[in-house]
Amino acid sequence: MDGTRSAQELVSRRRADIVHALCRSGSGEYLESVLDILLSEEQLTWEDYQNVLVPGRPLHSNARHLLDLVSQKGAEPCVTLMSALEQVLPESTCAESILSVDGERDGASARALVTQRAHLVRELKDSVDGVLDALAASGHFASVECDAVKLPVKTPSQQVRTLLDHVQAKGESAAEVVLHYVKQQQTCSSLLNESQLSFPKELDRYKKKLSSSVLAQSSFVGTYGGGSVMCLDDVYTEGQLELPQDFQGASSVCLTLEDIVGVVGTVNTEADTVLVSGDAGCGKSTLLQRMHQLWARGEALQDFLLLFPFSCRMLNSEQKELSVLDLLFHHCCWPDRDKDEIFQFIIDHPHLIIFTFDGLDELKDTFSDEQRLCCPTRCAPVPIVLFNLLQGCLMKGVRKIVSSRPQAVSPGLKKHLRKEVILKGFSPSGIDSFVRKYHNDTTVAVKVLQSLKTNRALLGLCHSPVLCCIVAQCHKELLDGGEESPKTITYVYLMTMQHFFQRQSSANRTNGLSWLLQHHTTVLHLGQLAFDGINGSIYVFSQAELNKCGITEMDVGSGFLIQSKGMSSNHIKTFEFMHVTIQCFFAATFIILSTNIDHCTIPSLFKAHDTNMEPLGSTCFHACLSSSVQQQQLLNDKDNIEAKHQNIQITAMFLCGLLSQRHQCFWLQCCSSGTIEKRAKQVAKCASKALQKHFKSIPQPVQGEKKSMHAMPGFVWLTKCIYEMQEITVAKDAISKMDVQHIKLTYCNIGPVECTALAFVLQHLKNPVGLQLDNNSVGDVGVEQLLPCLHICQSLYLRNNNISDEGICKVITKGIKCENFQKIALGNNNISAEGAKQLAEGLKRNHSLQFLGLWGNKIGDTGAGALARALENSKSLVWLSLVGNGVGSAGAFALANVIRNCTSLEELWLTDNCITRPGVESLTEALRHNDRVKSVWLINNRLNEKEEEELAQQEHRLIF
Repeated sequence: MDGTRSAQELVSRRRADIVHALCRSGSGEYLESVLDILLSEEQLTWEDYQNVLVPGRPLHSNARHLLDLVSQKGAEPCVTLMSALEQVLPESTCAESILSVDGERDGASARALVTQRAHLVRELKDSVDGVLDALAASGHFASVECDAVKLPVKTPSQQVRTLLDHVQAKGESAAEVVLHYVKQQQTCSSLLNESQLSFPKELDRYKKKLSSSVLAQSSFVGTYGGGSVMCLDDVYTEGQLELPQDFQGASSVCLTLEDIVGVVGTVNTEADTVLVSGDAGCGKSTLLQRMHQLWARGEALQDFLLLFPFSCRMLNSEQKELSVLDLLFHHCCWPDRDKDEIFQFIIDHPHLIIFTFDGLDELKDTFSDEQRLCCPTRCAPVPIVLFNLLQGCLMKGVRKIVSSRPQAVSPGLKKHLRKEVILKGFSPSGIDSFVRKYHNDTTVAVKVLQSLKTNRALLGLCHSPVLCCIVAQCHKELLDGGEESPKTITYVYLMTMQHFFQRQSSANRTNGLSWLLQHHTTVLHLGQLAFDGINGSIYVFSQAELNKCGITEMDVGSGFLIQSKGMSSNHIKTFEFMHVTIQCFFAATFIILSTNIDHCTIPSLFKAHDTNMEPLGSTCFHACLSSSVQQQQLLNDKDNIEAKHQNIQITAMFLCGLLSQRHQCFWLQCCSSGTIEKRAKQVAKCASKALQKHFKSIPQPVQGEKKSMHAMPGFVWLTKCIYEMQEITVAKDAISKMDVQHIKLTYCNIGPVECTALAFVLQHLKNPVGLQLDNNSVGDVGVEQLLPCLHICQSLYLRNNNISDEGICKVITKGIKCENFQKIALGNNNISAEGAKQLAEGLKRNHSLQFLGLWGNKIGDTGAGALARALENSKSLVWLSLVGNGVGSAGAFALANVIRNCTSLEELWLTDNCITRPGVESLTEALRHNDRVKSVWLINNRLNEKEEEELAQQEHRLIF
């Protein structure tokens, strides 16, 4: 193999080591020095240099970006990189082991530091000084490195972890020193290599059995409304996996499946539990299923020897008290022999074990840390065992991954989280990929995708994987019908029901009856089961519960109920709806079709956003339930009210859609017109009044400030209910009492679906408002969905929303032309020079814009120049921010014309850019022609202290 090819492979193989070495000092000195060499050797362009050193982005992210860039450029830049590392990194770092192709770093001792990390942390936390002395005496640690380990702000455990990170980077010889010290202290006698671990003889056989069981349970996915299955490999499409918005550097981190158990995003190293959160239908269960499948095949998560998957739905139905031993072996996989020995191995080696819990929000009990349980062989109710596992009282060191809708995660649980990752459904490319995978026939896939592009509302819905799957499956009814194209979630689910019931009807040839008349009894029985389940937080049903609701085998054969997956040794059949949203849909149909619904049932649905309301079990919502169900519900209501509310809200949304004017006539086949009309009016009145009640709670503004509404998620839900009705009169009535000048909807998990609903309602406001949607998931599709209401917006905040150049193009097609448009905040998105040029074209036609914020993007000199040409003659612009955009002196020269000619400008922000002295001098010269400008911010540009002092003396309005 030639040297250049070897260097390229070495960069790939030693990627983690290189990143660690470049970042280990905590400063960017090593990284910047390497960049200087690559730039001088012409292996990087100046634009490459700026793209790597993005201000505000974590140092390790910049380092990874450099390695990606160098790898893409080919073998020669990799050779130069390795040479630069040799020059830059001090001898005491990992340079030698990085630069060795065969390297000794992969030796037994280095591997032991990884496999025995948790044990080493426990053993060394009381003897940090001793092991540091040993490393210093052997020449592996300098005094500065010892000081870095022993920082007083770190706990002893954190000091050990820092020490092990440094040792790992230094290679095999340093690892040997640590292990020799441990051996001398007689605290660990078998850490020299993994083969010396005391594995029970039956462990390998048990792992194979467990892997086989997990693989069998995870290899297939069901189709909605039918009995067929598809291979997960054939259709699995990655969703958008991100860190919470409040995590530093979250906007620049796109996670992979392996990152869920990795270090990225960790906020509490002492905790074991990782939360995967996301809305209903975003793909959480499928993500965990994929994780299980890849582990069982040996393709991912191979740091974990055993993986135990659990469904919280199934755990709900467990009535007996269990121990951890029972939970693992009865609910997952029973060992053929040596059960106790295998369980002891699990207890002794927790860092090699991983548990997954799918659907925490579907548990009857909410998280509580009041009842402590520490013994893994002691029996207790399942919720107590689970909650103690999640908080680390039980099986400390075992990695636990739990999925849940975000609203169901209490602050009590959050304090026990190692980290949280958020699943946000499909990106636009994800929708395209899924549809093409779902339809083997390329012609069909292309036709579906083309139809989606012409239906903006339906395309927005497809960002939810569950809806995308339904649309792909029922594309003929949804996209090829002669009627108006579907716009609402309700319509999609109604067409799904029609699709599968009509399929049965055509097979059975029934005298031309409509599918609803023919299957009315089935719909009613499934609706009763769904309704009882939603109200009692029951999602897995026994055969007895099916019998109680009159559900027959033929009803099950409709495909909406499936047999529950499970690895339990008990072979009792249980059933569940294909998805919790389908259960909510059937519950809504029951409220329409049932003759036993109390008049208080519908109003109680719209109190589900009020956290101060009484438990629903004490309202009329449960009036049609049997007394035994009522009694059981009363016991559970106090704990599970929050999780239950989410499903009640989904049920209410479906009810709004099903009783809309468009669908009312559909129900007249089975109900009287008086009943349908009465319930439809009741739903419209309840939704409208609930929204108006929200408005009445808005406090009066402080004198001199605008009246602002900081909307809660309940507001977003109510707008979705009104959108499902598709009735303009209801929307106008609901919004008529809203008297605010600014609507704040930050951190409300708003995506394209929510944008569609907001635009439908807000477009009917009488007076202009500011709309603040910072820190959501609007994206390019969501921007397009907002267009109908942009005419009423005098300001639009879309910071940190993953908006690209495509989204900017959509904004300028309408919003930028509006006379009321005064402020645009687009900071921390993915806007490049191309997006800036498109925005500039729109700004040429705008005469009202006063504030423009584009900080934290990547428009560069080209984008800054385009904006400058568009704004230099503006008579309204007061404030402009291009902070952190890679703007250099060429951009500064262009912006000088804005300072010189724009008579309204007061502030220009150019902090964290690449402007050198000539660029600043051009700004200084322009300021002499404009006394209105108050300040030009230039902190952290390419100037030394002396230059900053000289330039500040020349012009006091320059802020350094």
